[in-house]
Amino acid sequence: MSTETALKQTPLFEAYGKYGAKVIDFGGWALPVQFSSILDEHEAVRTKAGLFDVSHMGEVLVEGREAESYINSIVTNDVTKLSINQAQYTAMCYPDGGTVDDLLVYKLDHEKYLLVINAANIEKDFNWMQQHVKGEMTLQNISNETAQLAIQGPKAEGILQKLTGIDLSKIESFKFVQHVVLDSVTDVLVSRTGYTGEDGFELYLAAEQAEALWEKLLETGREEGLKPCGLGARDTLRLEARLALYGQELLSDISPLEAGIGFAVKLKKESDFIGKAALLAQKEAGLKRKLVGIEVTGRGIPRHGYKVFSEAGEEIGVVTSGTQSPSLKKSIGLALISAKQAEVGTKLKVEIRNKMIDAIVVKTPFYKKG
Repeated sequence: MSTETALKQTPLFEAYGKYGAKVIDFGGWALPVQFSSILDEHEAVRTKAGLFDVSHMGEVLVEGREAESYINSIVTNDVTKLSINQAQYTAMCYPDGGTVDDLLVYKLDHEKYLLVINAANIEKDFNWMQQHVKGEMTLQNISNETAQLAIQGPKAEGILQKLTGIDLSKIESFKFVQHVVLDSVTDVLVSRTGYTGEDGFELYLAAEQAEALWEKLLETGREEGLKPCGLGARDTLRLEARLALYGQELLSDISPLEAGIGFAVKLKKESDFIGKAALLAQKEAGLKRKLVGIEVTGRGIPRHGYKVFSEAGEEIGVVTSGTQSPSLKKSIGLALISAKQAEVGTKLKVEIRNKMIDAIVVKTPFYKKG
């Protein structure tokens, strides 16, 4: 059996070849790392628009009278604050405060929620959710029948607007509209969210309609410079915007507080949640390590797993993500290091190919739109 057939495929797999995709194994999925080039695709999203197939992401439907209290007991943010048609970024934690996953919660109705989880974690997350089921509610893994496309960039709204009669400018950030018709594709959830640091939308729809929408969007956006984009540009874009990636910035032994997503941790919310006591203790004692932005001032690119040292030569942490930033033309990275060395302006060293290369702690996000 070839590796290709062993890998999971999204509903758009057949369409990749038509656009010249270079397909790789990404956490067990056959996904495009690039269509043209990572630099071109990155640039398209920053200046025009890019279209991503993110159908590998997982979707779980939570319904029932106690759906809200159940979700609130397993996530760090406070879902009681959500109104219908509003989304929220949050995390699920283990009892010791380590991260199960980071996710989005969509409030579809009074007793109905959609949870969007990371592709590599679908099975693990769903099992975790099932283990903690309580009260009158049901859990349904709808990942296989759900597709997700993301159209991102300054021209995303204008392109998408051509396909629908609803006024997209009225959808605020982290808000969404359900049952939207986009050209001939019906019943799309249109959400003003994304993972690039740019304005744009994430579109959830039935798997069998994904290819029709993909083709229609690329055709409609061609004149505006819309490009199909792969995982390579998705990674450089999210890194410049300092957006965490599970498996790198967030792990079972890295807490949301250490990873710098404390804004999604509501320790004062009324209900108890898994990991709350550990996170509270971590906060009260003061964090021993923190995720920081670094810029390598010497020659070299900081990569995931590279060791980080203090200026005096003491090992103080590790690079979680790094790249040559296409927008800034600098070598940047995120590093989980000793909190004592986390001040902006602190000089560090990164071990790159057995050499100690100069680096410095910088403010994040590295890039802000506009």
